Amino acid sequence: MKQTITLGKYTFRIDTGFILMLVLMGLTSFFALYNAFNLISDGSGYGYMFRQIMWYGIGFTAMFILCSFPNEAIYSIMKKAYTVLMGCLVYLLISRILISVSGNAIHLPFAGSINGAVSWFSLPFASFQPSEFIKIVLIVLVSKTIALHQDEHPEPTNKDDLNLLIKIAKIVVPPMVLILLQPDTGVMIIIALTTMILLMCSGIRKQYIWVLFILIGIAVAGFFYLYFFQRELLEVFISNYRLSRIDAWLDPEGNIQGSSNQLYTALLSLGSAGVSGYGMQADIIAIPEAHTDFIFAAIGQCFGLLGTSFILILCLGFDLVLFKIAYNTANRRDRFIVIGVIAMLIYQQIQNLCMIVGLLPITGITLPMISYGGSSILSYFIAFAIIMNISPVSKKVIVIGHRAPKKLKSSRKKTRT
Repeated sequence: MKQTITLGKYTFRIDTGFILMLVLMGLTSFFALYNAFNLISDGSGYGYMFRQIMWYGIGFTAMFILCSFPNEAIYSIMKKAYTVLMGCLVYLLISRILISVSGNAIHLPFAGSINGAVSWFSLPFASFQPSEFIKIVLIVLVSKTIALHQDEHPEPTNKDDLNLLIKIAKIVVPPMVLILLQPDTGVMIIIALTTMILLMCSGIRKQYIWVLFILIGIAVAGFFYLYFFQRELLEVFISNYRLSRIDAWLDPEGNIQGSSNQLYTALLSLGSAGVSGYGMQADIIAIPEAHTDFIFAAIGQCFGLLGTSFILILCLGFDLVLFKIAYNTANRRDRFIVIGVIAMLIYQQIQNLCMIVGLLPITGITLPMISYGGSSILSYFIAFAIIMNISPVSKKVIVIGHRAPKKLKSSRKKTRT
């Protein structure tokens, strides 16, 4: 909750607990990157850490600027932001088509292929990933749609609930399809799961939720049937690169020098580090993408069980702060927004940590606020600005310094001489 802080003659309202958790997340990220220097094979470790510090600085600045505006003003530009970001996604899709047709010889300006996906705008001064920002926009738009539906239909019928599903699908499905075609399966899954959580909290009839779960179950079962029995047919729709991640997940020792290398080295580094690890900046075992997707494995190699436990406790503490804000929020739309951000954050944490220990396949999802990544950090800080405005005001007042007492008028009586 926000505390009222009086500093001299100035008064601020700020959620100090939330800010302290963000600062701790940033310091942990910098320290983790510093210890991954010897594991980074592409680029300079100092360069990555400097840019991470820069992005955190930009994120905090953007958050405090946005906090000076009411959330209504921020919500009012979300439709325009949605249109702009959809235009960016279409631009990236066109570039991907050109790359596929020309054999990687032609692409649109600033939209080349990176690791087999066309998901980034590579500008001279920075890289920009539209899908990271549209996740936040979609949470706001879907939350607004659900809250408006509840206001208009206090006792919704089956038809009303179906109309809600159609409205949300019109908002969410187009960007999901464009992101999937990049291809960026990880972000697409984040959007789908976040939307599912919001629907489950919306009060919509349970049968619709069950239908969605059944459809997802059928899709997953169909995928694994084709994977095990009709591999050639599956390769028509999914690239070998994506399927190789499933191969690595199911058999991490099957191709150690190839598709299984990331998972195998992560398991080896975590399993051999013991309680306290190998020490600062350890490079006993090479870990690909140690500064992004596999930052947790890099921390484990350096500091073992103690280091990884600290990361888990830190993530849990941060999540609990957000849960507390959601619990204390009275406005339904605002509560849905906080729930959406929590769902997105927790899923990314679970997916990243589970893929590193082999419980889930590798999807390229980073550990939020810890892994290196400018677009991810800045997009989250935009969401955190909205949450800071949502956070209720506590009755507690913190006074720093003292206000100068007002001058009292003299009340002396005049005496005659």
